[in-house]
Amino acid sequence: NNNNNNIEHTMSSSSSSSEKTTITMEPFGTLNTNNDIQKIIINSASSKLVLTNYGATLISLSVPDKDGICEDVTLCYQTFDGIRKGNTFYGATIGRYGNRIAKGTFDLNGETYTLAINNGVNHLHGGNVGFDKVVWNVEEIENGVKFTYVSKDGEEGYPGTLTLSASYTLINGNRLCFEYEATVVDKETPINICNHTYWNLSGNCKSKILNHVLELNCDKYLPVDDTQIPTGELKVLKDTDMDFPIGSKLTIGSRINNIDGGGEPGYDHCYVINQEQQEDNDVDGEVKLYHVATAYDPISGRRMNVKSSEPGVQLYTGNFLSKDVEKDVPHIQHNAFCLETQHFPNSINESTFPSVILKPGETFKSKTIHTFDVLLV
Repeated sequence: NNNNNNIEHTMSSSSSSSEKTTITMEPFGTLNTNNDIQKIIINSASSKLVLTNYGATLISLSVPDKDGICEDVTLCYQTFDGIRKGNTFYGATIGRYGNRIAKGTFDLNGETYTLAINNGVNHLHGGNVGFDKVVWNVEEIENGVKFTYVSKDGEEGYPGTLTLSASYTLINGNRLCFEYEATVVDKETPINICNHTYWNLSGNCKSKILNHVLELNCDKYLPVDDTQIPTGELKVLKDTDMDFPIGSKLTIGSRINNIDGGGEPGYDHCYVINQEQQEDNDVDGEVKLYHVATAYDPISGRRMNVKSSEPGVQLYTGNFLSKDVEKDVPHIQHNAFCLETQHFPNSINESTFPSVILKPGETFKSKTIHTFDVLLV
């Protein structure tokens, strides 16, 4: 059987089924006289998650390798000053609209809305002061924290007063859950919330992600124009350098130099998640989860499995991180990758894409689960 090592199926969890968590909070910085920034540390027996309420940001996640050594599998600035001044969106909660909106404009209910142009000729990740650059309220919940934020009507040009929660939990030491809920009271609004964690399963960014094996449960992707806006087409992946099919054992670096990631080699594309078969049910039965991706580092043995309720996933391979290895390690090109589960870019301007409109009286819900274990080969 050639599939004995299929990285989607063959391993049992390395963590116990009932790891208890402890949660501590400590000062992390001050934005102004009214806002004290908190660092939240969530410990379990085998792993550690560190967050901050600035941008509802994931600072680090440490999980064990094949030898039981616990190391950080993300790339982020470790100080408040670094996070605040950075432009990489490391670990942040992105909104009101994640990814790009063409030319920073859209029409809704007979009105034209104009947003910040902050990515070439387009709008990116919610604008100049997106959800990644605001201070969220934080409260402790079981196995984690719940961040909340109210985005006022007109903030960054978006219509409607949006009330949003982002719950981050660490369950059984090996399941990281991102869960979002939002309501709008006064006007319809586009919404596309995602988390922007950069992953490197080697641990403490010991090596680039080019040797990571990646599988995407996707048969199609969204081709883009020269400004990174989808053309509207859903293109078949099979037999292209964009494809990472289940069971293929292809590494991220195997064809990365063949891909134009917006002017630098690498991936920065939205893939269409196969949702024909339901993979799992959410605990409350309200949100269906689908298998999205599996990533595996053969040296550390760490494997990450991703499920989500979202229809798309943006694969980004850190194309625009620094190329100055001498100066900027670990913040260097292709030293981490993102799997941002989300709705499609520019959906507000593409009628054939799944709707991103949230109406008064409705509740936006989104959930993504990253499960970690170790593959012994």
